[in-house]
Amino acid sequence: MKNYEEWKMYKFEIETQNPFSSKYTTNDGDIFYVEPVFYTMFSSFKEHYPNDVARILKEMERVVKVNHKVIFTGNYEHPLTQTKEDFIILEIFDITDPLNIFVEDKSRGSDYGD
Repeated sequence: MKNYEEWKMYKFEIETQNPFSSKYTTNDGDIFYVEPVFYTMFSSFKEHYPNDVARILKEMERVVKVNHKVIFTGNYEHPLTQTKEDFIILEIFDITDPLNIFVEDKSRGSDYGD
């Protein structure tokens, strides 16, 4: 786990049961986790859309404020973060798609047939 620069204004906590997730608590007592794969994907957005980083962070802040308990994960079906409470689980696209910030998937299958 790492105390990421983008959320240094919040209280950073280390949890032994979540060794890979960075846990933050806002001044209002809201809790959110940032998993490494989420941050890697966020970093890709930072690289490709530097002018939209503030919008992404603002939307993440809004989502945390509304929901109070959020896990930002790389995989919705298999989050790394284990919690005992009711958290909503979101991927990066849950934040960026509503903002109309998209990463084009340039991967494609083979041009060769069988």
